[in-house]
Amino acid sequence: MASAKSSRSRPAGHSGVFPVGSAAAVGSGGGGGGGGGGDGGVQLADKLKIFKTDNFDPDAYVQSKCQTMNEKEIRHLCSYLQDLKKASAEEMRRSVYANYASFIRTSKEISDLEGELLSIRNLLNTQAALIHNLSEGVQIDSLTSGPEGSAEDDISNVEDQEPSEIQKWSADFPDMLDVLLAERRVDEALDALDEAERVAADAKRKQTLTAAEVSALRRSVSDNRQRLADQLAEAACQSSTRGIELRAAASALKRLGDGPRAHSLLLSAHDQRLQCNMQTIHPSSTSYGGAYTAALAQQVFSVIAQALSDSVDVFGDESCYASELVTWATKQVMSFALLVKRHVLSSCAAAGGLRAAAECVQISLGHCSLLEARGLSVSSVLLKQFKPSLDQALDANLRRIEESTAALAAADNWILTYPSTGIRPLARLSAANLVLQPKLSNSAHRFNSMVQDFFEDVAPLLSLQLGGSTMDGITQIFNSYVNLLISALPGSMDDEANLDGLGNKIVRMAETEEQQLALLANASLLAEELLPRAAMKLSSINQSSMDDLRKRGTDKQNCVPEQREWKRKLQRMVDRLRDSFCRQHALELIFTDEGDTHLSAEMYINMDNTVEEPEWVPSPIFQELYAKLNRMASIAAEMFVSRERFATLLMMRLTETVILWLSEDQAFWEEIEQGPKPLGTLGLQQFYLDMQFVIIFGQGRFLSRHVHQVILDIIDRAMAAFSATGMNPDSVLPGDDWFMDVAQEVVSMISGKGRAANGDREVNSPTASISAHSISSFKSHGSS
Repeated sequence: MASAKSSRSRPAGHSGVFPVGSAAAVGSGGGGGGGGGGDGGVQLADKLKIFKTDNFDPDAYVQSKCQTMNEKEIRHLCSYLQDLKKASAEEMRRSVYANYASFIRTSKEISDLEGELLSIRNLLNTQAALIHNLSEGVQIDSLTSGPEGSAEDDISNVEDQEPSEIQKWSADFPDMLDVLLAERRVDEALDALDEAERVAADAKRKQTLTAAEVSALRRSVSDNRQRLADQLAEAACQSSTRGIELRAAASALKRLGDGPRAHSLLLSAHDQRLQCNMQTIHPSSTSYGGAYTAALAQQVFSVIAQALSDSVDVFGDESCYASELVTWATKQVMSFALLVKRHVLSSCAAAGGLRAAAECVQISLGHCSLLEARGLSVSSVLLKQFKPSLDQALDANLRRIEESTAALAAADNWILTYPSTGIRPLARLSAANLVLQPKLSNSAHRFNSMVQDFFEDVAPLLSLQLGGSTMDGITQIFNSYVNLLISALPGSMDDEANLDGLGNKIVRMAETEEQQLALLANASLLAEELLPRAAMKLSSINQSSMDDLRKRGTDKQNCVPEQREWKRKLQRMVDRLRDSFCRQHALELIFTDEGDTHLSAEMYINMDNTVEEPEWVPSPIFQELYAKLNRMASIAAEMFVSRERFATLLMMRLTETVILWLSEDQAFWEEIEQGPKPLGTLGLQQFYLDMQFVIIFGQGRFLSRHVHQVILDIIDRAMAAFSATGMNPDSVLPGDDWFMDVAQEVVSMISGKGRAANGDREVNSPTASISAHSISSFKSHGSS
């Protein structure tokens, strides 16, 4: 008998029965269409050739392999033989099920053909008896044509003779059989019929009976066989016929030579019993779908199991009957699945009742496993019927999460808090583990809680190879939530690209920098920790997979590339939110409310048109950039606890957005390089000071290597534009120490920290003194 494990491993869409002692339970070593164990069919066939020879000696084979092996090598050999055994069994299973539907259809046709052949045989027997009767009549007529005296003498001789024992038994046989049939003594009647067949054959061979008597005896046997068969069929169709009586009737019919009819009546009797029992089960009589499913499954699968037992007991392992049983059982399971789908799963799917739907599926497949333990696999029939409803329930759950989160986002104040009462925490709140709880805004807490519940509900389905593209669904609803967060950024409503999928959803704006950083904290914590942690629970559902991971000694997360790719998808969505955040703040720095720019070529070119010496400090836009970065870094230090890298990358990205805008602004560089007014000495010095200021405040915190190089390229481009006027930039620019001195002083003022390198200066020293010193230094540098 096929085990439960081997039955469950069969491909979807096929069902099979392998009763006890079935030849199908023995692995075949032939090279089939698909080899197991990762080898091709030809390779597996080559490996199995040695075992298929007639003179194969297992003891000699083991001795040849193990004679020079140590214990470790022997263990490897045993493991290899086990893998080869599994591959052979898999190849046998594939070969059996490759054309299983055609096999069932052919077996059914053979069964029908056997019934027709039986009818032809009975017809031939009847015709043979008729021919014998006609021939006897001809012989009698020929006898009467002789001399009258001789005929009369023969008749008188026959009348004077005493009937033989065989003639007496033949004459009493019909009456004896009538008594046996009337008293329903089936076994004795069958024995009597078999005895009559034997007597008729012996009498014909030994000529102890006349041809007419033999024909009459055979006709009586044939008529009574048909009579007994009809009587047994009528008894089998009675609703009161159960258990032993039903099996006895089917066995008797099979003994009469009408096996196909016997098996059909056996299945029909079980079907009748099932339909009668199912009339007492109604969906309205149960409190919930699980109870209805359990009651219905108990009736259906118990009758199928009993039919399987009866079929094996009466007909054994004959393939034609096994195929008919599989077809019948599949039909019953299909009807069961349709009832559960109509009365339970449809309503669960429409309402998004994923947990209730999963419970019904588990109950159904649990009963299927009992049949699989006996060699009958019908779980694929259930899964095929249940999958559409389960997919609908999954979609309804995901849609509910999305809509509920959107409703909360409309009223979210974007303030990070610990989970409140009623929201699922990740662990029990206590002084020891309070730091382990996530700080999120209200909508993010609700999103996380609903996704956690969703993963728990979908876990049983994934263990049954159901659940569809669950991770894709979570990706979609997280993408929708990120879109909500993007739309909460001020100014994002002007970007139509960010409104895809939002429809008419209203989101509360995040006005302050703290609220806007909270948007990023929500998305990053969900994408980097909470959602992947919940998804990892799903990857550990399948116990066999976990055992395989332990055996290989590898980390679960590293063994699931799909998980890593899924996490990268989530991170790309967070990056999109981060880029929108940085773009918005960069635009606030660069442009005024009226649409004018704070960073233009004129602000540098026009410096040489002024009479008074400028105050040498970085331009306001870059001072505001550093002040903004400094404020955000302070806020982020509290929001992104243990995730400082994300905060650092965020600040670097904001700096990069401003610098890349300057580097790629064609209008700015066209004015610098080709404008009517060239870049002068003071403008070049101010531009150089601004870039040095960005380098100084960004080093180690807000500036990546890439942006650093971009700044150096920008400086070179500005100096090249200055050189085009015929002047040498090195001759008019002071030394780098001067620029660093001015920039560092402003950094100290904005950050509120003193300069450790210059102890003679206070934190709030006026920049006028710096500028005076710098101007005189600049003049002396220029005169030289």
